[in-house]
Amino acid sequence: MKTTLYICMACITGLTALSTIFTDLTGSTAWAARNVTSTVTTALSGDEAEMLTFMREEEKLARDVYIALYQKWGVVTFSNISKSEQTHMDTLKKKLDKYLLPDPAQPVLGVFTNSDLQAKYDQLIATGSQSLIDGLSVGATIEEIDMIDIQHAIDVTTHLDMITSYQNLLEGSKNHLRAYVKALAAHGVTYSPQLISLELYNAIIGL
Repeated sequence: MKTTLYICMACITGLTALSTIFTDLTGSTAWAARNVTSTVTTALSGDEAEMLTFMREEEKLARDVYIALYQKWGVVTFSNISKSEQTHMDTLKKKLDKYLLPDPAQPVLGVFTNSDLQAKYDQLIATGSQSLIDGLSVGATIEEIDMIDIQHAIDVTTHLDMITSYQNLLEGSKNHLRAYVKALAAHGVTYSPQLISLELYNAIIGL
């Protein structure tokens, strides 16, 4: 009788141990499956990839213009915002790397892969070099351009990580616009929006 009891107890103990091991294994396997699934990156669509590539160079345009205008006028507003634009560029470079896309940004200041951005850069530099007021106005206009294009980038993507990054860039552009408007006001100049609606402009500036 005792032998039978010991055998039964051993069987129960063994089954319990096996159950625990099975639970651990299946739980671990399920976790691993979830973990692998969570690391899978869905490719960007053609429109998303095109917009990300464009935005990377457009942020470079802003940075390069501000660096040039700081060298021209020596106003710290240009220098401070150019550093912020570098951060924006870095953010978009990480996204290009994540989605295995080539980087269009040239290492040389003022040189662009996109011919339209090259022409725009040349135009903005020519205008901003005429006077400090023109330079500050160019800065404000660039931020308006950025906001419009960033919003378009948000509209064409379904990737939450991209939307989050673009939204952060959008808030940065709003801050930059405020800074340029404030700098112009310090010189007695009232800036008027060139591209965005007056309603949106007033909301951003806080009027």
